[in-house]
Amino acid sequence: MAQPNNGVSSAVTHTQPLWLLAEVTYRCPMHCAFCYNPTDYDKHTQNELTTEQWIQALRDARKLGAIQLGISGGEPLLRDDIEDIVIEAKKLGYYSNLITSGVGLTEQRIQALKDGGLDHIQLSMHDITEDINNFITNTKTFQLKQKVAAMIKSHGYPMVLNVVIHRYNIGHMKEILEMAEALGADYIELANTQYYGWSLINRSQLMPTKEQVDEAEAITNTFRANPNNKMKIFFVVPDYYSDRPKKCMNGWGEVFMIVTANGDVLPCHSARSLPNMKFPNVRDSDLGWSWKESPAFTKYRGTSWMKEPCSSCSEKENDLGGCRCQAFLLTGDAEAADPVCSKSPHRHLIDKAIEDARNPVFSEQPIVFRNDKNSKRVIAGELNDRLDEFHSLP
Repeated sequence: MAQPNNGVSSAVTHTQPLWLLAEVTYRCPMHCAFCYNPTDYDKHTQNELTTEQWIQALRDARKLGAIQLGISGGEPLLRDDIEDIVIEAKKLGYYSNLITSGVGLTEQRIQALKDGGLDHIQLSMHDITEDINNFITNTKTFQLKQKVAAMIKSHGYPMVLNVVIHRYNIGHMKEILEMAEALGADYIELANTQYYGWSLINRSQLMPTKEQVDEAEAITNTFRANPNNKMKIFFVVPDYYSDRPKKCMNGWGEVFMIVTANGDVLPCHSARSLPNMKFPNVRDSDLGWSWKESPAFTKYRGTSWMKEPCSSCSEKENDLGGCRCQAFLLTGDAEAADPVCSKSPHRHLIDKAIEDARNPVFSEQPIVFRNDKNSKRVIAGELNDRLDEFHSLP
């Protein structure tokens, strides 16, 4: 078992990463109010890794055992070398997945990606209505996404849709599933918003009520049970409406390894939000050492870092204490029990957020859209009125 060199011991249950997520750029034409990229992502947009550096990172991760490759961002298609990265991934034996908004995907590029060996394209969709799609992303991309979905299907890719679910679209669950079916989707992930990054800033605007989540899940289960349904449907339950935390990324430093646009190596998307953490970088650290021995990856790996109530909990091997970033963002203590847990002394913070979701004050807390310079703030009351109008339609 690898041991950290900072005096903190922890059990290692996996000796190799299985999934490499390459966040090749934080640049993005979308301004989604729920974006999981760091809120200070503009600090990391400079000094992106070169094509050669990305290819070397792919080679090193493959030697460690990584077999699945996610190519993400930001919007990865803003880079003009994605085709080169895909070709190398194919040579190395990765199963590769492009995670995209669809912006920048042309017939020429999708054919080049197909020829290069890209296995999978995951397209983000936002709603069945143009108003809400354009509002929540602060872009006019509704028609574009419909065209890209057709393009993906026509090139023989499995149709994989990801829909982030929040207060503004959760009432359209049946229609979203019908839209996915009409587009020929093979898979759809209904990903209830988890509150990190921009979505934490906008939690009071985005968070649906427990009743809305339950109804959405019931609609999903009914649709899933229909014998005529051919789609595989994944409904990701939001953390806040559970009394048990789940493993962060299937365990800190156990399955996932993320390399960011500027080369930082992370065990999870939000890890840079944690205080007093120094993360290795592929420019000056061996990827094997980063995974096996670096303080960043070993600090919260296993259970030996835990304090009460986690350290004596019978569930600690199952949930590994929950999410470290969520614990820090809500309590200020990265080693606290995840507040989602019913045993956490901070559970009242989650209960307060749930109560607030029942009585949102749209006029006082504007949505803050992801923005490169000055975050755009929009009062959501007008859109809420449009939602009421939509639901009143026959």
